[in-house]
Amino acid sequence: MEFGFTVEDEAFRGEARAWLDAHAGEAQDRRDWERTLGQAGWIGIGWAADGWGNRRASLTQQVAWAEEYARSAAPPRSGHIGENLLAPTLIAHGSEEQKTRFLPPVAAGDELWCQGYSEPGAGSDLAGVRTAAVREPGGAYYRITGQKIWTSLAHEADWCFVLARTEAGSRRHHGLSFLLVPMDQPGRIEVRPIRQLTGTSDFNEVFFDGARARVEHVAGGEGAGWRVAMSLLGFERGVSTLAQQVGFAEELGRVVRAALDSGAVDDPVVRERLVRQWAELRVMRWNALRTLGGSGDAGASSVAKLLWGGWHQRLGELAMEVRGAAAGVGTVRWSAPVPYELDDFQRTFLFSRADTVYGGSDQIQRTIIAERVLGLPREPKGAS
Repeated sequence: MEFGFTVEDEAFRGEARAWLDAHAGEAQDRRDWERTLGQAGWIGIGWAADGWGNRRASLTQQVAWAEEYARSAAPPRSGHIGENLLAPTLIAHGSEEQKTRFLPPVAAGDELWCQGYSEPGAGSDLAGVRTAAVREPGGAYYRITGQKIWTSLAHEADWCFVLARTEAGSRRHHGLSFLLVPMDQPGRIEVRPIRQLTGTSDFNEVFFDGARARVEHVAGGEGAGWRVAMSLLGFERGVSTLAQQVGFAEELGRVVRAALDSGAVDDPVVRERLVRQWAELRVMRWNALRTLGGSGDAGASSVAKLLWGGWHQRLGELAMEVRGAAAGVGTVRWSAPVPYELDDFQRTFLFSRADTVYGGSDQIQRTIIAERVLGLPREPKGAS
């Protein structure tokens, strides 16, 4: 498989790098930054060929933009869920009216989205979704009742795509629909931040108490929710995986420097683990490029999740080891809402504990590979 960057790609990369160097350091809140990206034409470059994005870009140019963004000092994205998850899903499954209504505001950075998938009893196993959507008398709206959890950026989002059960009495992957739900519904939608070990609140609980969604805002049609939801999960592990690896490489570099500074690198076991982390990161990159090049199998996204989840978790553990006794020392803040302050290594270690759980646990990914790729017998129902 040949996946290289052409002269045109490198010129595109240079344009992206120059723009980011000129604008990434500007002081803005995250919503204003999304609008700045949209006005400059940097949102939706992967779907412009379908007539909805800001500019056309080949697959390799999309990779170049994602990598340059990851290398820059640009703020974390608030619009990536709308751009990288919702938009490709609507392009594949949405009606023309839905594309016309929702894609331009995403490309402009004007509307932010969150994902309503996981529930307290349906995390990695989405077929267990219990959130219900019932047609109102008159049939113009659904009323949604239920709870979603681990909802990234729900406190900032204008809209949420919600996987809900629209057929009463249905079970598993039957009777589900993919609804586009406005978040500005006081009294009907409540968002509660979840405090993490790191002291931050990147995730939220979302409670729907009769929230309304228009009938014409069901993507793919009523009852097609499982197919649409699974399609979206495929988009989730696309070009952004390569950009994620740029961040991983920078984290690994900091760990190597810390090992040199502390003298931990003199331990042959530590040296071997550092080299292994570097080699595995290279393998992840080649695997991601192979998948983008169209050579991946049906379980490619599950393989990618298994690779990076375990890799990042091991890096967090190694970061603590090379720091030695200093790894357990934090800064106490007596008057702050969070009673401690973490350094980068401590934050990586604590956050990475969840890497093998969120986005589909390792157990679920292995089951997908076993059943859908290797053709092994399905796990008996009720098995633990």
